[in-house]
Formats: sequence, structure tokens, C-alpha cells
Amino acid sequence: MHAETTVAGRVRRLELSPQAFRRLAFAGALALYLIVASGATVRLTASGLGCEHWPGCAPGNPLPEKDYHAFIEFGNRIMSALTIGATLLVWLGSLRTPGLTRGTRALAFATFFGTLAQAPLGAITVYADLHPLLVMSHFLLALAVLAAGVVLALRAVKLEVGTAPTRLPKAIRIGAIVLAGAALVMIVTGTLATAAGPHPGGDDVRRLWRLYDAVYLHVRGTAVFGVVFLAVLIWLWRRRTVYPVLLEAGFLVLGLLLVQMAVGELQYRTHLPWWLVLVHVSLAAAVWAAVVAFASLLRGPPASAAPVD
Repeated sequence: MHAETTVAGRVRRLELSPQAFRRLAFAGALALYLIVASGATVRLTASGLGCEHWPGCAPGNPLPEKDYHAFIEFGNRIMSALTIGATLLVWLGSLRTPGLTRGTRALAFATFFGTLAQAPLGAITVYADLHPLLVMSHFLLALAVLAAGVVLALRAVKLEVGTAPTRLPKAIRIGAIVLAGAALVMIVTGTLATAAGPHPGGDDVRRLWRLYDAVYLHVRGTAVFGVVFLAVLIWLWRRRTVYPVLLEAGFLVLGLLLVQMAVGELQYRTHLPWWLVLVHVSLAAAVWAAVVAFASLLRGPPASAAPVD
């Protein structure tokens, strides 16, 4: 009997509490956001070929030479390794957290695997001399993994506090999917605009498409997203006494969008200085993460955001 109790105690010590897993998931999501900003820094400082080999910086020398481009690129690789480690811990933690669904554990693995896949894709991108389509794919995969990490963090919150007993109307749940799709279009067109801009990643790296046409498309994509988001926000405002927490979340997204739009206009009028483009790209990743979180809340809010009767 004593032996069985000891074994059960050891098993319990290997388990994570919902609170511990939530902290782990949020740390993983933060790392996934930081790697997006880190990768954007590499591109916008033309440091993509600062290390011409992978994983080492030069043949026979894993460390960067005394050149700031090499240090920026090598620093991004270190950040990538840390992010892979963080998502690995989240996945392993999901296996040790009672109450998680099989789908949530699969999502944790997909987040880790997608982050791991960034390494060979980054190597291919370097050896292809930063082909713009590969650079775009690298960035968009990072955003896809970031979205998965955000959803995983919200599922960790639901495990800790419970899920709201009532669901939102079907129309708004479908609208949440449309909203996320519109945000994806806005992000993809924004990536295209960056690839067509004056910061292709290096002095000898060709741009993709024409800047004016890419910006024209991005502005239209942003407008479509704005219309969908405004419709959702108006719906919540008219029911603000029922969904106060969701309305607050919507206003947080709106605040980020307004700042992003101001920075976007400023960077275009100041002829796209690299540091301002970096702020814009970093804000874009934050907007994307916020919209994914907002759409997930609309699809199924936690108990703390449940409708008020």
C-alpha cells in the first residue's frame, strides 16, 4: 500500500497544474512573437546574408565575424533556438497536464513542429540568396505558428478557469472566422508590400513586384478587414451589457489597429526608414496575434468572459 502511494505521488509530481501550463503556454506565445520581431530586424537591416552558412556563420567557424550584420543574423538564430526550446517545453508540458483534450495536445505539437521547421526553411532561404518568395514563406510560417501559440494559450486559460456555459450566436461565431480570414489577407498583402519595398534583405537581393501596386493591394486588404472588424465591434457594442469583457477585448484590438495605421501612414510619408518599418512589422504581428485571440474568444470564450445575464 505504501509503495503504491509512493508511485502515485511520483506520478502526480510529474503532472503540471492548469496554472503552471497556462504560464508555460503564455511564455511560449511570447517567444513566438519575439522571433517574428527578431526575424524582421534581420531583413530590414539587410543582415539576411550576414551569416552565409548554416548553422554556423562561416565555414569552419560557428561564431559570427566582427560585423554587425553577422551579429544580428546570428542573434536571430539564437533566438530561434530558444523559441524551439520554449515550444518543445509547451508540448511536453501538455502531455503532463491533466484535462487537456487530444486536440490541444496536437496543437501544442504542431506549434513545436512548425517552429522547428523554421530552421531548415531558414537555411534554404540563406542558400537561395534570400529569394523573396522564400523570405515571405519564412515570415508567414512564423505568423502561422504564432497564431497556434496564441490559441494554445487561450485554451490553457479555459482549462484553468473553465469555459463559458453558453455560446455566442452562430452568426457571430462565423463572423469570427471571416474576421481571422480578413486579417490573414491583410497580413499577406502587407508582407508582399514589404517584399516590394526598399528593404529586400540585402544590397544584391531583388525585390518582389512593384511597391506602389503592392501598397495599393495592401490598403484594399486592410479596408476589407476594417469593415468586417467594425461590423463585429458594432454588434458587441449594441450588446455591451451582455458581452462587456468581449467588447473590452475588441477595443484593445481597435487601439492596436489605430496605432498600426498611424505608423503605416507615417512610414509611407517618410519614405520607409527601416526602423519605422520594423515598428510597423512588429505591430502587425501584435495585431495578428490580438485578432486571432479575439476571434478565438468569439468562437468560445472562457468562463471569465461569459455573457452577463
